[in-house]
Amino acid sequence: MEFFVIFMSALLVNNFVLSYFLGICPFVGVSNRLDSAFSMGMAVTFVMSLAAVVSWAIYNLVLVKYGLEFLEIVSFILVIASLVQLVEMFIRRMSPVLYQTLGIYLPLITTNCAILGVALLAVLKQYTFAETVVFSVGAGLGFTLAIVVMAGIREELDAADVPAPFRGAGITFITAGILALTFMGFSGLVR
Repeated sequence: MEFFVIFMSALLVNNFVLSYFLGICPFVGVSNRLDSAFSMGMAVTFVMSLAAVVSWAIYNLVLVKYGLEFLEIVSFILVIASLVQLVEMFIRRMSPVLYQTLGIYLPLITTNCAILGVALLAVLKQYTFAETVVFSVGAGLGFTLAIVVMAGIREELDAADVPAPFRGAGITFITAGILALTFMGFSGLVR
């Protein structure tokens, strides 16, 4: 039951994009089309999950053991950057079309603060290895859910009669705000 709560919390209640507002750059930049949004979401989920697991291992098996906890952020950033390079090389080799579609946003996964946030929060919450896996997969799928929903809405907005002052970034941020309010409903009412 605890794993289910961690997963659903990361997926819906504490969605990294719509609750913590982390990872906004690819969220806004790649959410123009459903196919590219889904691909970006899967790439982020893969990197996020692997980065959190590797960061957990480095923190708990090396940094804590040798009293080097102060190197936490630096080591996590190095892990993330390395993993993004591997994903970028894999996508370039396996799907050049997808590589072109994702463009500059693929290397920007390195600077996606949501990925670093997941790694840091897993350590901060003192999750076990299994809890870190569940948390990071839930967070990645939450990112994917948010970006795919936003892409679907934006595709519909392209066909809508949006007033001129709201076209482009304006309607995108209004939509993101409404989506964030919608996801706040998953947390329930607190008195």
